[in-house]
Amino acid sequence: MATFRKQYVVSRPVYSEDSFAEHHEKIHRTHKSILNHVMNYLTCDSKRAKNAVLSFLPIIGWMRIYRIREWLLGDVVSGVSTGLVAIMQGLAFALLAELPPSYGLYTAFFPMLTYFFLGTSRHISVGAFPVLSLMVGAVVIRLVPKDGPAANITDFEGLSDDQKRVLVASSVTFLMGIFQLAMGVLQVGFIVIYLSDTLVSGFTTAAAIHILVSQLKFVFGLAVPGISGPLSIIYTLEKVFVQITSTNICDLVMSIIIMLVVFVVKELNDRYKAKLPVPVPIEVIMTVIACGVSYGFNFEQKYDVDVVGKMVSGYEPPIAPSVQVLQESTVEAFPVAIVGFAVAFSVAKVYSIKHDYTIDGNQELIAFGISNIFGSSFRSFAASTSLSRTAVQESSGGKTQIAGLISAMMAMIVTVALGFLLEPLPRSVLGALVIVNLKGMLMQFKEIPYLWRRDKTECVVWVATCLGATLLGLDIGLAVGLGVELLTIVFRTQFPRCSILANIPGTDLYRDRKDYLNIFEPQGVKIFRIPSPLFFANIEFFRDKLVEAVGFNPLRVLRKRNKALGKIKKLLVMRDNGITEKGYGDSSCQTLEKSQVDEKEMDLSSNVSDLPFQLNWNAELPGNISVPRVDLHSLILDFSAVSFLDISALKGLKTALKEFIRIDVDVYIVSCDAYVLEKLHSCMFFDDEIQTSIFYPTLHDAMLNVLEKHKYDTSRGCAVRDTQL
Repeated sequence: MATFRKQYVVSRPVYSEDSFAEHHEKIHRTHKSILNHVMNYLTCDSKRAKNAVLSFLPIIGWMRIYRIREWLLGDVVSGVSTGLVAIMQGLAFALLAELPPSYGLYTAFFPMLTYFFLGTSRHISVGAFPVLSLMVGAVVIRLVPKDGPAANITDFEGLSDDQKRVLVASSVTFLMGIFQLAMGVLQVGFIVIYLSDTLVSGFTTAAAIHILVSQLKFVFGLAVPGISGPLSIIYTLEKVFVQITSTNICDLVMSIIIMLVVFVVKELNDRYKAKLPVPVPIEVIMTVIACGVSYGFNFEQKYDVDVVGKMVSGYEPPIAPSVQVLQESTVEAFPVAIVGFAVAFSVAKVYSIKHDYTIDGNQELIAFGISNIFGSSFRSFAASTSLSRTAVQESSGGKTQIAGLISAMMAMIVTVALGFLLEPLPRSVLGALVIVNLKGMLMQFKEIPYLWRRDKTECVVWVATCLGATLLGLDIGLAVGLGVELLTIVFRTQFPRCSILANIPGTDLYRDRKDYLNIFEPQGVKIFRIPSPLFFANIEFFRDKLVEAVGFNPLRVLRKRNKALGKIKKLLVMRDNGITEKGYGDSSCQTLEKSQVDEKEMDLSSNVSDLPFQLNWNAELPGNISVPRVDLHSLILDFSAVSFLDISALKGLKTALKEFIRIDVDVYIVSCDAYVLEKLHSCMFFDDEIQTSIFYPTLHDAMLNVLEKHKYDTSRGCAVRDTQL
């Protein structure tokens, strides 16, 4: 059945950029200077002050619209559910940071207190995140190794090993917060856009592998020292398998049972989440059971099981960060800050879109920066968000960060009053809980075949990031992944897919001639399109592709013509009458020596004005005077995708255009961005040879002008008789 489409008919003159400017007056805008922008930014009035306060304290905005009857019950239920998960994850993730488990409860409490007031997301659960815990743990192991002396740091004097590790973790977290706060104040929240979804996926998958390997010592009950640095994962696996015969069977059996039960119940939670009012808190249930069994059967004494041990009761006074640790950990703290913000912002963005409210990237940086600075003062370690915790908070009815505040209160209650109940908890149980929660990140391996089929370049980024982070460490691996990602951008812009366009008959549309069967290409006309900006790195590629598209090198043609012209003029001086307007007789050209012409003159236009006849370069020439035949009379460059030009590209473009103009090929540039055209004017691009008249607003305008100009031109043997337009 035929489809009847709407049609439109536009009747207007054929415009060049010059004629369009004559008929349509343009508003000349004056751009603000940097000083004006600074003064405008620093100007303050009552409205800006109010907006600044509302921006810095987002709690004011959502508290004013809070619906107590509709939202409060959901927030309370959500807060209790999320709090139980946050407590278990805090204990488990503290092991990743090489800290006593009780400090994980600090991370579930202190950062949330400040984020409650400063954060723009209403749904994320702030607290420990396994990737950040592992990155902090790498610094802790480097400065306070378990099988050797600690680093030579003055602030370590008089401290136990656990206290040294807590000082290192809190100092790294403090520096992480400083970086995040500085980026937020400087309004550079956009930096997260350089971490693509593909890069983050590969990086978090590598982090999951590191986490899995780091927990094997708890699952098997082995005494494996922490190792950091490149190839640390290989060395850790080596030590695990060397001691595999010393596995604690009780730890292994408990871990397997915990992982199987938690995995099955989590799958049931996902399958029946629409019917369940609240997901079954299986981690909490299994932790309580494990604590009871371990205490009742005295696992620590009978089976030599490593348990959580003495829990810190209450809160300790705040501490200052160690300046020496800050100096030692600057390189590691920056990627921790970036990754922490990137993960939190990505999760927050998902739920903000789902619930139709906006989040501010810069304010999120400020919120997490202050939260980590505040938390580090009370010995908590790096805080971000966890996708699983956030999912629990949102799916169980949480509407605002009141749910997050209640979850923090739950952690406080355990820390102050109930911590002693967790002392008999086997560490292998925490390790098993960590491993079973890695399912989502490890399942990202399924993205490899998908990416390979859809975009091989993205697949390379994923694999390079994952391998780099797995083998070289998370900090170096992140740099490797970012470097590979930026290289792909460079290659895509440096080597773009140029194309030759042709007209779709009966329309003003132009498409790649390789993609369509029924196309129209006027003889003697080439339309060349480059789909990227032009800059110093790809201007030569552009020129090479242009030469390839037209089928000849204009500079070589020009030099050949100038050499031939020199010979012809020399023949005229010798008064060789064998030369006529229609052709050249067989004369003494063969005996002429090669004309000596200055190289600069060879690159100038062929001056045929002083010849006594009209010279046609496509006419038949004698055997020893030959120039390449040029059947092209018009070259149209589609600049619709050229968003900017730098100085190097401008010079290269000018040279390329002149080479074609000097061999009598008309060049037109169409759909040029106004900013690019303005820059060409300001950089003195135009002269006697390259004029503004070559610019056209659309490709079709230029084509119609070419067809009209060469309608009766048969001197080249390339006249256009039927335009079909």
